[in-house]
Amino acid sequence: MSKGVAVVAVGGNSLIKDNNHKTVPDQYEAGAESMHHIAEMIGQGWNVVVTHGNGPQVGFILRRSELSSHELHEVPLDYCGADSQGAIGYMFARALTNEFKNRKMDKQVAAVVTQTVVDRNDDAFQHPTKPIGSFMGEEEAKRRASEDGWVVVEDAGRGWRRVVASPKPVDILEKDAIKALIDAGIIVVGVGGGGIPVVREPNGDIEGVEAVIDKDFGSSLLATMIGADLFVISTAVEKVAINFNKPDQKWLEKLTLEEAKQYAADGHFAKGSMLPKIEAIIKFLENGGKKALITNPENIGRALQGETGTWITRE
Repeated sequence: MSKGVAVVAVGGNSLIKDNNHKTVPDQYEAGAESMHHIAEMIGQGWNVVVTHGNGPQVGFILRRSELSSHELHEVPLDYCGADSQGAIGYMFARALTNEFKNRKMDKQVAAVVTQTVVDRNDDAFQHPTKPIGSFMGEEEAKRRASEDGWVVVEDAGRGWRRVVASPKPVDILEKDAIKALIDAGIIVVGVGGGGIPVVREPNGDIEGVEAVIDKDFGSSLLATMIGADLFVISTAVEKVAINFNKPDQKWLEKLTLEEAKQYAADGHFAKGSMLPKIEAIIKFLENGGKKALITNPENIGRALQGETGTWITRE
């Protein structure tokens, strides 16, 4: 019996266990571990959309592009997003297909290349902050800024890097297709990296933009748009903590929406890690979602039984 629809967001960093395991086969093996735990969730009756990050993978694509620029055209950032969506979607779809076979589950999975609409007037475009690509010397950085219009910054003495906007998602073009697949009982992999950032031109055309969308915000928007019953963020920790890494650290099992908002306002969650996850869940709950869960992949099954993880509910 179906327990409902769940959107499960998997981090792109989870595909890289350490510096010695970065190859594509290494990433597949790491991804297959996460899919093993998500297959258990599907076996419990959940109809799942798997979303994912792609930061490291986009970085690899950009680096290959830069290294081969003397022979080949460079890859625009929106196409890097599409490339990584296709590759990670294939990894996850293959791993889940194998899981379904081994578990004798009559399920199918489809990976959907997903475009996410952002507002061209979003303030983020005036204040780009998201570093991408390789470190450069000052001369190279200023040349790219002059010739290609890049925004570049010096990064704490480590060199210069390009920074791009990270605008908020406002629409997902493939939402109806994803909903139709879910309604048909097909597991979906989509909204990779928050979605490929696109804008709507005045004439209605869709155009790719050089930006990066936070995958948790993209996942939250999708969860709202398809009316998901549960939003799960799979991350590196079993539970969320306040006063993290301090003597009075406290692990949290349950939070209300108001408590989550207060802890965020009080500065308990780091900007580069837990804060966007909490903010994405807050947005989901404020827009009608009922419950959300944060835990690590290996504990998803136990968390769904109420044994671990941090649950965040509207009330």
